[in-house]
Amino acid sequence: MTTSADPDYWSLLGLEPGAAPDALKLAFRREARRWHPDLNGNDRHAEERFKLVNEAYAVLSNPDRRKEWQLRQRGGVAATDPFSTGFPDFEDYLAVVLGLEREPVRREQASKDQEEQERSFDHSEGSDHAYGSHWPEASPQPPPPVRTDDDLETVVDLTPDQALQGTTVELELGDGTLVEVGTPPRAGDGWRLRLEGVAPGGRDHFLHLRVMTDDGLRIDGLRVHYRLELLPPDAALGCAVDVPTLSGPVTLQVPPGSSSGRLLRLRGRGLRFGDDCGDQLVEIVIVIPAALDDDERALYQRLQELSLERANGF
Repeated sequence: MTTSADPDYWSLLGLEPGAAPDALKLAFRREARRWHPDLNGNDRHAEERFKLVNEAYAVLSNPDRRKEWQLRQRGGVAATDPFSTGFPDFEDYLAVVLGLEREPVRREQASKDQEEQERSFDHSEGSDHAYGSHWPEASPQPPPPVRTDDDLETVVDLTPDQALQGTTVELELGDGTLVEVGTPPRAGDGWRLRLEGVAPGGRDHFLHLRVMTDDGLRIDGLRVHYRLELLPPDAALGCAVDVPTLSGPVTLQVPPGSSSGRLLRLRGRGLRFGDDCGDQLVEIVIVIPAALDDDERALYQRLQELSLERANGF
């Protein structure tokens, strides 16, 4: 049995179908920055992923193209290659695609600004702590997300080792037929594999791979992802916190001034495949307590006052 996949542009941008235009633009900015070739010099898969992100935004931001895409049985492919002459500077690229007014920025300065803005904290045992880029090592390109409208889907849980090595999954179809499907090596959480025409009526059946440990570690190829929830004071002032890894908990030093979405890297704490070893990426997520006591509320109100004073230049 072979597998294939068609692009689901909403999933590619991490959005629910029908997301608002502002959410679409924000998601495009995020994914375009993540995969732009200028910022992923060591990732041979970034170029193709970047093209898919650009294609997704071009289709979803245009009502006519979006409607045409939704009516097709399979996801469309861009008619022309907008990158045939090379990639523009990232900020200039955003200005063109999003229709922003912006003076050209020299590539050297843009790269310097990006490095300053996207710094994250590296932590590894037996070495000094140092700040460095959070962009991860090269990893196999996952199959593009797929459309599942009017099709059947089965969620398959894999262990990290099964996802890394590849495994055989036995699937029982609606008519009782058993099908064996081989998952690819170095698979990741959220991958969808399409089984063409095996469902009743010639429809497709999808396997949705779920690769996550009990303590919240999400596997994606050789990389491991973890969402670290912090209270505002801990994120603002910095803190030391124990985080789980595949080889046991480690203490991570969170730098002061960490905002939601910042990625911290634990070197060598991902999966190993031959000579390749991945990292673990820890994403900072700031959470606000659902209920505040009087003292806490007073402190937040004072902080709000100070923020307004600073914004007004007092």
